[in-house]
Amino acid sequence: MAELTPSAEDDYAPSALPSTGARVLAFASILIAGLCGGLIGYAVVDLQCEGDCTAPAGIAGLVGAVIFAVGVGVVAILALRAMAEWRVIQHHREHAENDERP
Repeated sequence: MAELTPSAEDDYAPSALPSTGARVLAFASILIAGLCGGLIGYAVVDLQCEGDCTAPAGIAGLVGAVIFAVGVGVVAILALRAMAEWRVIQHHREHAENDERP
């Protein structure tokens, strides 16, 4: 069974920090999801309410924005962690293949 601990000659230190592009994409997706959630929450209450519904619609928009942003944030964090783990696995596979070559 292959060891997952780095050897003394292996200078690779896996980082949990994803690439800048991946972090920017995750941040943008969280912002877009929050915006969409806010618009949906506001629209649902605004359509169902009669008269002055500014406060309830605003609160619903805020709640919708938070729920959507948190949901997409959780998915983004899981995806970024999976990318980091995949990078470590790829490194170990490449390292194992290089050691097996004569």
